[in-house]
Amino acid sequence: MPDANTRQRLENKWDTARAEGMSEPEKLLYRSNLLGSDKRITNYGGGNTSAKVMEEDPLTGDTVEVLWVKGSGGDVGSIKMDGFSTLYMDKLNALRGIYRGVDYEDEMVGLLPHCTFNLNPRAASIDTPLHAYVPRKHVDHMHPDAIIAIAAAKDSKALTAQIFGDSIGWLPWKKPGYELGLWLSDFCEKNPGAKGVVLESHGLFTWADDARECYDLTLEIIQTATDWFAEQTTGHEAFGGAVHASLTPVDRRDVAARLMPAIRGMVSGRQHMVGHFTDSDTVLDFVNAKDMTRLAALGTSCPDHFLRTKICPLVVDFDPANPDIDATLSGLSAAVDAYREGYIAYYDRCKRDDSPAIRDPNAVVYLIPGVGMITFAKDKATARISGEFYVNAINVMRGADAVSEYQGLPEQEAFDIEYWLLEEAKLQRMPKPKALAGRVALVTGGAGGIGSATAARYLREGACVMLADIDEAALAETVASLAEQFSPDVVRAVAMNVTDETAVAAAYAEIAAEFGGVDILVSNAGIASSAPVTETSLELWNTNMSILSTGYFLVSREAFRVMQVQKMGGAVVFVASKNGLAASPNASAYCTAKASEIHLARCLALEGAPEGIRVNVVNPDAVLKGSKIWSGDWLKERASTYGKDKAGLEEHYRERSLLKRSVLPEDIAEAAYFLASDLSAKSTGNIINVDAGNVQAFTR
Repeated sequence: MPDANTRQRLENKWDTARAEGMSEPEKLLYRSNLLGSDKRITNYGGGNTSAKVMEEDPLTGDTVEVLWVKGSGGDVGSIKMDGFSTLYMDKLNALRGIYRGVDYEDEMVGLLPHCTFNLNPRAASIDTPLHAYVPRKHVDHMHPDAIIAIAAAKDSKALTAQIFGDSIGWLPWKKPGYELGLWLSDFCEKNPGAKGVVLESHGLFTWADDARECYDLTLEIIQTATDWFAEQTTGHEAFGGAVHASLTPVDRRDVAARLMPAIRGMVSGRQHMVGHFTDSDTVLDFVNAKDMTRLAALGTSCPDHFLRTKICPLVVDFDPANPDIDATLSGLSAAVDAYREGYIAYYDRCKRDDSPAIRDPNAVVYLIPGVGMITFAKDKATARISGEFYVNAINVMRGADAVSEYQGLPEQEAFDIEYWLLEEAKLQRMPKPKALAGRVALVTGGAGGIGSATAARYLREGACVMLADIDEAALAETVASLAEQFSPDVVRAVAMNVTDETAVAAAYAEIAAEFGGVDILVSNAGIASSAPVTETSLELWNTNMSILSTGYFLVSREAFRVMQVQKMGGAVVFVASKNGLAASPNASAYCTAKASEIHLARCLALEGAPEGIRVNVVNPDAVLKGSKIWSGDWLKERASTYGKDKAGLEEHYRERSLLKRSVLPEDIAEAAYFLASDLSAKSTGNIINVDAGNVQAFTR
């Protein structure tokens, strides 16, 4: 079996009672979601399913056969009904008569829209002919590790026959497309008793004339392969055995936190990249093994794998027995440069006259002995999924090399998939990146009204956000809400007291290990106090200065340190206060500390400018909604200062403003977004007042 983690039997999740009464398309959706729910069956976005269904033609009223098949770019685990393409089978069969041969098969993709049934806008995938020309009602195409381990073995044809006999056939490697669809059709015609086929270096096709039977068969074939591997590899030392020992979990994460900002800075030349760290047992078995370097260099086999992970990973020079992170960091630049040069050479060797321009030449996957695996991509979800795909590749290498000899795709074949014009067209159709795509932000005071509103604003623009707060219960609630709204991939939390130097450093190590580094700091943690100077205790004074001055210094200093390692610039936004510019009665400690914040920002703007680190200030005033500082004594004290009751204080603030408007957390968030985005790329050392107008706070 490729991986110890997959030795549990596959669960048959088909619920007969639930499926009863479903239409054939609904059963297809049900089957697809069940198959995609288990990553041992297929990886994210990989594989596809289909059903041939009798439908009423909206033009003629006749009953016609329609192919329902997963559309381009979908994921079977999460697909909905609108994720399927629908095509007339008679028109798909008519395409056979105009096919001009393998040199012209790509032009067939352009003809698929002419086969569309019922004006379905979902684009058909390149695998459509593979499903259309199998003469069975239901077809599953999956990418299970156990099957790909067979498909990627040097003698995969013999292994397929040994394991499955005549029930499952075998076809040699062929790039997905129209020609492979005809190969499958020919195989089915010549082998009417076969239940499926293993495609070399690709995956598994299974078929039946009933949706439940097709689902059962797919599970049965995968389980048969899984059980066979378990028998063959019992007692086998994977990957030639271990030559390194893993560091402790804490030390592994510490190493990743040191390496990731440096790598991120080196690979973010074209766009900001986001990192993901994995140190699962599967990954550690591989990175610690004798044969890791040899196998990694062979690249992956399944097209879905290397489209996500590139032709091969970069192995980082690190000795866990003598962990010298500084030495590793000093050699990283040369290693990254060497990988780029190798990738460019690969492109030059394999490119064709009509090949798309070379894409990002940096590695996606970084393997670190004793530590684990780091992946970088344009967003967190893609970085995580790329890591998952390489875990699939590890499982495949484990199995294939244990029972035979693992082989990757030939270089030219790999290139022709990676730089396939149809794949390029898919990339070109992707939406334009959002304004903060690939950016990573740390927001202190993240559980409060301004902090959470700012986090939401950044998340809407594509950023990853870590919220820090001392109130762990409120922090957990805020993060759960944002994760539900924007995805768990892009939101993290860390409990942090901004006055604790150790805690601040630990928070930055956490954001580095989770996302790869930091681009934006919103220093927003706050406290408020109100008392006449004669009643202001030294403790109260020091508390204000500690949180609002020292705390801002500590989080900024650490941000600068990470940004300097990345060498990508950055943006620091201080959320100060109108009180930092305009004095208020009975608030000397608060006003002085806020003034300190503002002047610290000016000093940091001077220091950061040569390295592209911009530092700016947002000055709010009277933001009552969602603000924790208004829930305690501050509210009562300010109401007393102005001779108002609590209910009348907001109206007082609104009326004293020049614009006669209330200031909301979302207003502050908008200013914080502007100062963090490229919209303000030429601004540093500035102050934006968001106070509805206060003449005393005018900066000039």
